[in-house]
Amino acid sequence: MTDIILETKNLTKEFKGFMAVNGVNLQVERGHIHALIGPNGAGKTTCFNLLTKFLVPTSGQILFNGLDITTEAPAQIARQGIIRSFQISAVFPHLSVMENVRIGLQRKLGTSYHFWKSGKSLAQLNQRAMALLAEVDLTEFADTLTVDLPYGRKRALEIATTLGMEPELMLLDEPTQGMGHEDVDRVTALIKKVSAGRTILMVEHNMNVVSGICDKISVLQRGAMLAEGRYEEVSKNPLVMEAYMGTTTETLAGAH
Repeated sequence: MTDIILETKNLTKEFKGFMAVNGVNLQVERGHIHALIGPNGAGKTTCFNLLTKFLVPTSGQILFNGLDITTEAPAQIARQGIIRSFQISAVFPHLSVMENVRIGLQRKLGTSYHFWKSGKSLAQLNQRAMALLAEVDLTEFADTLTVDLPYGRKRALEIATTLGMEPELMLLDEPTQGMGHEDVDRVTALIKKVSAGRTILMVEHNMNVVSGICDKISVLQRGAMLAEGRYEEVSKNPLVMEAYMGTTTETLAGAH
């Protein structure tokens, strides 16, 4: 029996007659890295916004660990363990890397965000914050002001802060967008590393990333599910090749 952590049933979002997401049935298996791909305008980000309740579905259901979460608010979704990278990616540029992670950890203290409290009262979080920084290879940057971090390292910091919220399911929205080759490789390896014992659903354009680390891929086109399966199967699907007219067959099928 497959262990499904997240499932959508006929998930639909309509904007004044335009079907942005059209009857999507998605099943994300626990422990998998699952990619949502598709041409521009396919409905990927809208789908993410529905899952985290930044948008309310027109119809359909969202189930998390078998429980219907369709009507729950974004904060409730986050508390249940679905954490989306951009939700906490408003890193504080003039705090250090370590201080940013510590703020993400404050939720666990039950003290809310007490910016007025003495910094010393947060010292108990330092050990956990440093452990998270080690997990994303940022130990040497702990005292660096976040504004001075290279772009790829900022994305690593976002992932560390996400991990601080102890997600059961991490949603990563285009984690390698705008990166050079070296940063893409580093962040891809990082995602693979932090996926141990976790489930990740990601929207990603880079086929090298998708082919390298994803267990399963769902392809959207015009808001509807076009194909689903392992990369090897999906990349050879004629419908997928046709949908990616801007992406050559060679790029799709030979992206390793």
